[in-house]
Amino acid sequence: MRRTIGFIGGGNMGEAIIKGILKSKLYKSEDIMVSDIRKERLKYLKSAYQIKAFDNNPEMVKECQVIILAVKPQNAKNVLEEIKGVVSPEQLLISIMAGISTSFVEDFFSKSIPVIRVMPNTPALVLAGMSAISLGIFANEGHSQIAAQIFKAIGETVIVPETLMDAVTGLSGSGPGYVAVIIEALADGGVKMGLPRDLALKLAIQTLLGTAKLLKETNLHPAQLKDMVTSPGGTTIAGLHMMELGGIRGILIGAIEAATKCSQELGK
Repeated sequence: MRRTIGFIGGGNMGEAIIKGILKSKLYKSEDIMVSDIRKERLKYLKSAYQIKAFDNNPEMVKECQVIILAVKPQNAKNVLEEIKGVVSPEQLLISIMAGISTSFVEDFFSKSIPVIRVMPNTPALVLAGMSAISLGIFANEGHSQIAAQIFKAIGETVIVPETLMDAVTGLSGSGPGYVAVIIEALADGGVKMGLPRDLALKLAIQTLLGTAKLLKETNLHPAQLKDMVTSPGGTTIAGLHMMELGGIRGILIGAIEAATKCSQELGK
């Protein structure tokens, strides 16, 4: 049976998913469609991935079994108003719009439309994303499996209750931004102490990458790894002391709290 998928919004995340599902052979290029208001963007996506491009959302939706809503949350209402007359219960809507609940999407339709909410993150651009999946009231296990297949093509997935989705957004959704600042700050520290900028950046990136890989593959608690590399009277404890004086833990916890609250506000 032919499987078709369409993207309303052809931005970076939409493109990452297209790239992932093509690489994993989950969908064929002729079964992937995209709709966007930017003609140049459509031209690029059509050329780069040999997919079908539309400048009309309802026309594309009519041809798809799965529709990915990949627009900015502030555009959610207009897009849903536009397509509500052509979506059927046989289709699956997957929203990656930050802060937008499944009930917000469901309420636009008079029929029982299956809706799934997903929060991916930007490492999906290199197929190393983390995506959290929540089911709406009309979505079933089969729909969940479809969503998991799609987002496993761009990284890892977890199923979470929707009540946790704003916190997920604050942590893994916004997390790449925090990590980028941490990497930049580590590199700046290296530069301050005499390292060339390119070397400092390479050291910082690989250190975070390697540490994350070590924690993931060994199941060590971060505190265990910290203790392993912290010798009495050594360099690491001296550096950790300065981090604690600066309140790094509280700052990161506060950042996630602020981002979570922002996600909650977007959904109102």
